[in-house]
Amino acid sequence: MRILIAEDDPTSARYLEGLMSRLGECAVVADGEEALLAFAKALDDDRPFDLICLDIMMPRMDGQEALQAMRKLELERGIKPSREVKVLMTTALGDVRSVMSAYKGGATAYITKPIVSERLFETIRSLGIET
Repeated sequence: MRILIAEDDPTSARYLEGLMSRLGECAVVADGEEALLAFAKALDDDRPFDLICLDIMMPRMDGQEALQAMRKLELERGIKPSREVKVLMTTALGDVRSVMSAYKGGATAYITKPIVSERLFETIRSLGIET
């Protein structure tokens, strides 16, 4: 499995990478702009990501903007909704408005920080991904 982690906090990025590396090959980027570039390159190389852990609050391009651009790119390339990448939004924002906004933007799942490994893997399993 290929996993993209977009997280601007280096400590959180290392923590997530340590957890997610059990599941497969991880690429880590520091903002939404880098996430979008990595996502597009993976599609170009015919090695798409299976899962993206996308922080909402990041510099240059936030997670919501990056997700919208990724979903638009998938649509432009004829990727059917059933084949879209699974996107797990990660954030310190747990209010209803933020959660609903993430899902409206195309998120597959949402988890609040601090990320607890058991809750993370349970959420991933709920997406149909074996942990």
